[in-house]
Amino acid sequence: MFRPFLTIKSMLAVSFFSLMFSHLILASSLTDLQRDWALANYVSAESEQDVKFESLIAQAELAIAEDPNNAELFIWQGIILSTAAGKAGGLSALGLIKDAKASLEHAIEIDASALNGSAYTSLGALYYQVPGWPIAFGSDKKARKFLEKSLTINPDGIDPNFFYGEFLIRKKDYKAAAQALNRALSAAPRAGREIADEGRRKEIIKLLAKINS
Repeated sequence: MFRPFLTIKSMLAVSFFSLMFSHLILASSLTDLQRDWALANYVSAESEQDVKFESLIAQAELAIAEDPNNAELFIWQGIILSTAAGKAGGLSALGLIKDAKASLEHAIEIDASALNGSAYTSLGALYYQVPGWPIAFGSDKKARKFLEKSLTINPDGIDPNFFYGEFLIRKKDYKAAAQALNRALSAAPRAGREIADEGRRKEIIKLLAKINS
């Protein structure tokens, strides 16, 4: 009698390990984006950053094409696009800013709590960093709303406290800004994010020095 090469039991086993392997690939893609962003943002020479971020934008697009329902990847696409816009500056950055906003909003639609609410953090930062109407969509009211929402999800995180502190400096609320920045400075280290943590802490120290000067 003919016997199939794979029994039902073995087919299930193959499917299980294929699923596990696909998750490992996805995790690696996210980790790669995080690592490469930190290197481009904090380590690369300024003259190299344009090329680095062009590559990162392409990497994020490929990762999302493979898993279009993953909120974490959309968050990192938004972070990469918004950072690239900050490096580019001027009117040439407007397209990148709008794309970053769309990515972060889509991440919230998929899973608002992904990466400890990081989509709210990055969206809040965008709203206070970009110009208002008619040039762009900047809004201090929305910035505060999204940053405070991110802090309800991740009250001790380095990034939500850093961006909230920077926002409060712009609002000249220096006492509250110092409190937020000191919380950011005392945040627990993030596994695998050592370069990003070191770079962020340097930014925090600069802002605290600005407040105290």
